[in-house]
Amino acid sequence: MDFYALSDKYIEQELGNRLKALRLQRNITQKELAEATTLSLNSIKSLEAGRGKLSTIIAVLRELGALDQLDNFIPEISISPMQIAKMQGRVRQRASGERVKSQEKDEPEW
Repeated sequence: MDFYALSDKYIEQELGNRLKALRLQRNITQKELAEATTLSLNSIKSLEAGRGKLSTIIAVLRELGALDQLDNFIPEISISPMQIAKMQGRVRQRASGERVKSQEKDEPEW
């Protein structure tokens, strides 16, 4: 599926549909899921309708045994050993806003 070609609203609805399908595959009712996650029934219904909070998504994925799918959702960013050496142990804390052209193209803008 080409998510870039879809509207944000459609993607929200698709995510809700997929969570609903996962719940149904596990043969769990909305009420049972709400009780197991200590969320309200309305929170579960909203999530499946494409309107939900990240904390709700996490709780539902945990209860449905699909929390490991978050790595597919947003993969962890890895830093190469060369980048670590150039940073000299510093960890980037914030974006600079405007890009400043550096002397070397490979050098990160820290």
